[in-house]
Amino acid sequence: MDTPNLNYIKELSGGDKQFETKVLSILTEEFPNELDRFLSNYKKKDYKKSAEDVHKLKHKISILGLVNGYHVAVAFENELKLESDSLFGSFMEVMEQIKLFLKKVNPS
Repeated sequence: MDTPNLNYIKELSGGDKQFETKVLSILTEEFPNELDRFLSNYKKKDYKKSAEDVHKLKHKISILGLVNGYHVAVAFENELKLESDSLFGSFMEVMEQIKLFLKKVNPS
């Protein structure tokens, strides 16, 4: 499994530390809310809304350099659209990685 990193953000920023801080701040603010929304919809077995939530989260996965995690999210999103959820555990592993990483790089 790959690990979250800031490589893509740094590449986008071209060395602009303010930009990097802003993107990281947005990720740190939005990620927990989007994950909570996903978990709420998933708990209600609203697979359509859960798939939409995963769609939003997969962009954050990509920004944080998780290539394998992104593939898991794409597969899980498609699976949810078919009202199946066998990849839930794998997807949640990726979410946990991101949670821990964001706490580490932006502990506020």
